[in-house]
Parts: sequence; structure tokens; C-alpha cells
Amino acid sequence: MAKPDLKGRDFISLKDFTPEEISHLLDLAADLKEKRRKGEPHRYLEGKTLAMIFTKRSTRTRVSFEVGMYHLGGYALFLTKEDLQLGRGETIGDTARVLSRYVDGILIRTYSHQEVLELAHYASVPVINGLTDLLHPTQVLSDLLTIRERLGRIKGLRLAYIGDGNNVAHSLMLGGAKMGLSVTVACPPGYEPLPSVVEEAQALGAQTGALIQVIHNPREAAQDADVLYTDVWTSMGQEEEAEARRQAFRDYRIDGELLSLARPWAIVLHCLPAHRGEEITDEVMDGPRSAVFDQAENRLHAHKAILWALMGDGRTDPGQRPILPAFSF
Repeated sequence: MAKPDLKGRDFISLKDFTPEEISHLLDLAADLKEKRRKGEPHRYLEGKTLAMIFTKRSTRTRVSFEVGMYHLGGYALFLTKEDLQLGRGETIGDTARVLSRYVDGILIRTYSHQEVLELAHYASVPVINGLTDLLHPTQVLSDLLTIRERLGRIKGLRLAYIGDGNNVAHSLMLGGAKMGLSVTVACPPGYEPLPSVVEEAQALGAQTGALIQVIHNPREAAQDADVLYTDVWTSMGQEEEAEARRQAFRDYRIDGELLSLARPWAIVLHCLPAHRGEEITDEVMDGPRSAVFDQAENRLHAHKAILWALMGDGRTDPGQRPILPAFSF
């Protein structure tokens, strides 16, 4: 079967990709990870350049894409709003047109999702959504890679997300729905994901057998889950709400007791950075069922797969997938 051709595509939301295309990206990521482990060169983007626009701070997104471009033989140019004429009033559209004349792809990490859509509309090169207040699709691709590595499959499993109905929750619901992964979001009243995103994910899930739901009881969500997932209670831009959020989310913490309700093989994920002692305890994050730092590493491999597929040859055969360990459910 021919591999999906993703060259020239934007990567804005996982809803824009078929299950086969997402699986192909995961195969590419697994292949790149194996090449990295073996020390095999994989300079598939020799001579290519990536402009990286950051109006939000970052550790993992910046480092993984910058290092990823280096591994692939290309060059990444880090740009803040102050480095661009955006800071002096130049429009997103004009910036997109200009950068498209210089670079082969644009990554943007910003607050407004509309800025990403506008950038993609005017750019003639692929645009990658590195995070907005609405979505975080590059994170969730690495999450899916981690789940597949650790549990041997994605489809038919159940993920319980405990915490704020934020951009990560949105992308988990959309990505899970696409891949047949049921996602239950447990959050305090008033902190639910956007109804429009929930409805869209539920419609997608109906096609793959994934159940997407939002509830308020974290213990109910964790019961018999295959994956427990959490994020910080207060995201960037919400600092003034921090104390109110600490009160609202005090019962939405992944600790040993909550983990005991999940399946015996369940893994724990966190997109980081973590506020230890708030949304997750040390015993869980550093425990044997934590895949948090594997998940963080997989940002590098998943992001390289996105770059290779969109800016290189998206039909490249990733070769034989690494053999997964036998796993019994």
C-alpha cells in the first residue's frame, strides 16, 4: 500500500488527518527514534530551513524542533515577536508571505489559534501549530507514540485525563477519536473543554469506536483506565487565577490512590512542566508506571516525523517497525 503523501501540508489540528496518516507519522517517528538509537545519520532535510515563531515560552517544543532540524540536516531559526516586525504592527499575512520566500516551513507557538489559521492561509510553505490556547497537536502526536510503545496499541484503549479542559485536553480528544482511543476528561465544574470541541471529537469517535466524554468525578474517570494523563492546573496567561484554580482542582490530582483504580498495566503521562504536589505526586511521577520522561523524549522523534513528512518526502517508507514486546490485557 502506498504511503500517505503529506508533503506541503499544514499541521494545525489532528482532526485534519486520517487515522492512516497519523499512523504513518507514528511509523516515521518510530523509525527516526531507532535510527537515533543506532547512531545512523538521517539528514533528510539537508539544506532546508524552519522559521520558529514563539510568543509563548517553551522548553520541549523549542528544543525538540530545533534539535530535530539539526538531526535532519536542516537549520532552525528561532524568532520571538520582538525579533519580527509583528512587534511593530506588521500583519500576520505579510509576515507569512515574506517568510515563505525565505524558509521551507514555519512553526508557530502562540496564544491565539486564529493567528495560526491566518498564518497558514497566507503562507505558501507548511505551517506547524506548536501550541495555541485552543490546541496542542504536536504534543498529542508524541503522546500517541508513547502509548503505542508502552502498551502495544492505541485503538480500543481508554485514557483518563484528570484536570483542566485546556488545549491539551482538546487535542487528546480529537487525536484519540481519530485513532480509536476513548478519552474521558474529568474536570471541576466550570473548567470543562469547549462544547464545540467535545461535539466534534464525539462525532469523529463515532467513526472509530472511541468514546469521548466529559465528567466531574476523577475516580470514575480513572477506574479501569489504561492511561492516566494530567497537566498543570494553571496555564500560561492564567497566573491571576492560580489561587482560585488551586482550590477548584485540589481533588484532581494523580496520586497513588487514584492510580490504583486504573488497570494494572496503566501508564501515567504528563505533558510537562509539572507542578509536583499539585496535579501529580512525586511517587507517581517518579514511579515505575510513569512514562512521563519517555513521553518528553518522544516529542523529539514525533516532531522530526512531522518535519520530515511535511518538508521532505512524506511517502518515504519508514522501514520495519521495531518489534513491540508481548503485552497481555
